[in-house]
Amino acid sequence: MKKAKALQICGTGSGVGKSIIVAGLCRIFLQDGFKVCPFKAQNMALNSFVTKEHGEIGRAQANQAVACRIEPNVEMNPILIKPTSDIGSQIIVRGKPYGNMKAAEYIKHKKNLKKVVRGSFARLSRIYDIVVIEGAGSPAEINLKKHDLVNMNMARYAKAPVILVGDIDKGGVFAWLVGTLALLSKEERKMIKGIIINKFRGDKSLLSPAIKFLEKRLKIKVLGVVPYFKDIKIPEEDSVSLEESIPNRKYDLNEKYIDVAVIKLPHISNFTDFDALEKENDLVLRYVRNSEELNSPDLIIIPGTKNTISDLEYLKVSGLAGKIISYIRSNSSPFLLGVCGGYQMLGKKIFDKYHLESAIEEINGLGLLPIRTHLVKDKVLNQVKAREVSSGIEIFGYEIHHGISEGKGDPKPFFEILERKGKKIKYFDGFRSKDKRISGTYIHGLFDTDTFRREFLNQIRQSKGWQPLPQKINFDPDREFDKLAQLLRENINMKLLYRIVKV
Repeated sequence: MKKAKALQICGTGSGVGKSIIVAGLCRIFLQDGFKVCPFKAQNMALNSFVTKEHGEIGRAQANQAVACRIEPNVEMNPILIKPTSDIGSQIIVRGKPYGNMKAAEYIKHKKNLKKVVRGSFARLSRIYDIVVIEGAGSPAEINLKKHDLVNMNMARYAKAPVILVGDIDKGGVFAWLVGTLALLSKEERKMIKGIIINKFRGDKSLLSPAIKFLEKRLKIKVLGVVPYFKDIKIPEEDSVSLEESIPNRKYDLNEKYIDVAVIKLPHISNFTDFDALEKENDLVLRYVRNSEELNSPDLIIIPGTKNTISDLEYLKVSGLAGKIISYIRSNSSPFLLGVCGGYQMLGKKIFDKYHLESAIEEINGLGLLPIRTHLVKDKVLNQVKAREVSSGIEIFGYEIHHGISEGKGDPKPFFEILERKGKKIKYFDGFRSKDKRISGTYIHGLFDTDTFRREFLNQIRQSKGWQPLPQKINFDPDREFDKLAQLLRENINMKLLYRIVKV
C-alpha cells in the first residue's frame, strides 16, 4: 500500500511564518514533479474556508492546497478551533461543528479526536507522494505536550522529520531556538533535522558567526535564512498577523484616495475578505479599534465575527456604534457595508434563543437595515455563485454563519444566489438601501471578484465627484506561489532538505 513521505514544519512560536514556509515548500515539491498536499492536525484560527464538500477548515490550509494546485478538503485540517471568547471556542471536526467548549473540556475529548486526526492523515498519505505537515504554536509548550495532537506526537506518528522555524525579525531568535530544543525530550530533539531562520532583514553574511555557533551548539544544520518580504501577496492565516498584513505604503497627498475603515472587532474573523481591497492603489485601508480612530471615512466595513452579540456590545460600549449611526445618518456621501456578523449587526434585532453566543436572548442592532436575525443551531457552510442585483455582476464566495436574517421594507436584496452546493438555485441574500450606501451580505470573499470590486469602489468615487477607474486584475495566486517558491529555493538548501525527506 502506498504511503507518502512526510515532512513537518514546526516553529519556535506562533506567527513565525510556518504557514508561509509550508505553502512555499508545497509549491516547490509540486514544481519538482511530486503529488503533494498540506496537513495541519489542529488549527486555531478565525480565518476559515468552506470546502466544496461544505466543510470548514483553516484558511491557511486552503491556501496551501492552492499552492499544491489541488482542491482543499477537510482531511487537510481535521480539527479547527475558533475562539468565541477568552476561555471558550467552537470546535470544528472534519469540517462540521463538534461543540462549544472551554479548554479543560476540550482536553477530555482529545483521546477520541486523536483517531480522527490519524485517520485524516492516513487517507491523505495513501493519495499523495509528500504530505507537508504544519505544527501549531511551539512544540515546547510543556503544559500542552501530554495531550499534544499537532506537534511532536503528530510527527512521531507520521514518521516525519521536523524542521524548526524561528522568526529573527521578532528578536531573540537564537535564544528561542536553543530554548525550544532544551525543552524537548532527547527523543524529540533527534527528530529535529534542520532549522530555518525566517524574516531576516539586512546582510546575511553578518549572521555567519551566529549560525556556526548555533550549529555547533545544537548539532543541527541551519538549512537557510529566508529574507523578510513584502512583495509576495500570500494571504496570512489569522488575526495574530493582521497588523503585519496591512501594507505600509507611501501615499501621494496630491492623489485622491478612498478612505476605508474596517472595524477591528475583538472576535474579527475572515478579515481576508479585504485582502483584495488592500492592494487597490486608489484607497487607504485601515483597521479602527475605537470611535476616536474612525474620523470621516468614505467606506465603513463591519466585518465577520465569531461572536456577533459580544462584538455588538463592544461597538456600543466603545462608542463606535453611536458614532457610526450618527455619521451615516447625518452625511449623504459615506458608505457602510456589513459582512456576515457585521450584516447581522446592521439590523434591528438579533435573537439567540439557544444561547449559542451568550446568555442574552435578544439584543438591539444598529437599526440601519430592516432585518431581524435569529441565531440557529445548524451552521450554514456553502460555496456560492451570486449575482449583484443592481449591476448584474456575478461573484463567487462562501457562507459561514449560524444566523437566519429576514426583513422587509424599502431596501432591496443585495445579491441573488445562483448556485449553492454546486447546484443551481434562486434566492436572495442581504439587503441594500435605495441609495446603495448601506449594504449587508452573508457572502465572504465578495471583493475577490475584480469586476465587482471595481464597480463597488467606483460607486464611491462617483459619489465624491471623481472619475471611475478601470478594472484592475491585481492578484494571481498561482504567480505569487511561484514567487514564494523561488524565494525559498534561493535561500534554503533544498538538496539537504530532499535528503532529509528521503524522496
